[in-house]
Amino acid sequence: MSATIHRIGRNADPSLDPIIALVAADMNLVNAVILDRMQSQIPLIPELAGHLIAGGGKRMRPMLTLASARLLDYSGARHHRLAAAVEFIHTATLLHDDVVDGSDMRRGKRAANLIWGNPASVLVGDFLFSRSFELMVEDGSLKVLKILSNASAVIAEGEVNQLTAARRIDLGEEPYLDIIGAKTAALFAAACRIAAVVAERSEGDEAALDAYGRNLGIAFQLVDDAIDYISDAGTMGKDAGDDFREGKMTLPVILAYARGTDADRGFWREAVLGRRVSDEDFAHAVDLVRSSRAVDDTLARARHYGQRAIDALGGFPGSAAKDAMIEAVEFAVARAY
Repeated sequence: MSATIHRIGRNADPSLDPIIALVAADMNLVNAVILDRMQSQIPLIPELAGHLIAGGGKRMRPMLTLASARLLDYSGARHHRLAAAVEFIHTATLLHDDVVDGSDMRRGKRAANLIWGNPASVLVGDFLFSRSFELMVEDGSLKVLKILSNASAVIAEGEVNQLTAARRIDLGEEPYLDIIGAKTAALFAAACRIAAVVAERSEGDEAALDAYGRNLGIAFQLVDDAIDYISDAGTMGKDAGDDFREGKMTLPVILAYARGTDADRGFWREAVLGRRVSDEDFAHAVDLVRSSRAVDDTLARARHYGQRAIDALGGFPGSAAKDAMIEAVEFAVARAY
């Protein structure tokens, strides 16, 4: 048991470089699986899938599977295909999300649905989901299949929950956290947990890695939601203000609405209903979330969940993998600064 307690924020300039370097050789093998399994005799499928898969992105979720396996000193090869399955699940959800949200950008490029249309994006997303399940079945572990299939179902529930919560000004902080716990954190948790299964480690190690991934996922999404109000499209890889124009009740809006004057609340009600979507309206929304300290408090909550993620690794011995996974949390939280 490690006695060292790492406090978030201790690293002044965190980076993903350590975790990228840690898993680089494994990631090459994962990318080979991804490239092979996204192929099809239907040319549109690899063309559209490749637009998103090869379009940047940090590959955070499969990296977490690989890093978790390194943390546990796993020396096999099963995690390569499973990490590819995790990335396919994530990519499929992105393709579907962009159709639902009507997004113009994804990872700094035009969203696939704008180039090929909504039907093609949805169907290629379905193809990638199917490929992910093929990879799970080939692995042969019912436990892995249960973890990843459950995560896929939870993600879909989270997306539907978010859809029904859109333009609902009365959404509170707890249901919001339920939404992001499902649509974002569930796959982070599963990506980490399956490493303990293939390494044949204890239920305690499984639970610890699940907690690490889940809390990191929540922190990651909280920062994303704050960035929508404090960053630009070049930094985000999507359009600044997308959440605002889509009427999403993210935590910065929930807090700003709760703390606002009657006039402020009137503005938020109009905005959430889609009646205030101009650039000037978005600029006013940015002023409100900043003046009410809604962004500051959203980021403070992100740091809280980030610390919980780091604490979840406390029972594992010190190693390069553990250090890299801790710094990945620091990086996820520091992106907004």
